Amino acid sequence: MSVQDTTTLDGAAGSTGVLLSEPAAAKVKALLDQEGRDDLRLRIAVQPGGCSGLRYQLFFDERFLDGDQTYEFGGVEVIVDRMSGPYLGGATIDFVDSIEKQGFTIDNPNAGSSCACGDSFS
Repeated sequence: MSVQDTTTLDGAAGSTGVLLSEPAAAKVKALLDQEGRDDLRLRIAVQPGGCSGLRYQLFFDERFLDGDQTYEFGGVEVIVDRMSGPYLGGATIDFVDSIEKQGFTIDNPNAGSSCACGDSFS
């Protein structure tokens, strides 16, 4: 289940942007609380690399870049740069915490194929 209050600076919403599930938003909020800074937001980007050609990057960032799309999920601000936006449209970021795996996962409808580790796609 995803928090549905997604908005961007240009007013677009829904499948054209990213979605952050409630568990992912809660985990990001907890990590930001640990940092003790209120000027950080989660940046989601796509970079060249990985075994499938492109890889995901999730990190905290204090900067805004020209063309960034901004989304809000339960008090967590998420930003996507202009170049990564087309690769991430409709992607859902979730957080899994099970005996087999712990970490963020990305379900991306734009990925034609992905590697076994799930960190890269094409």
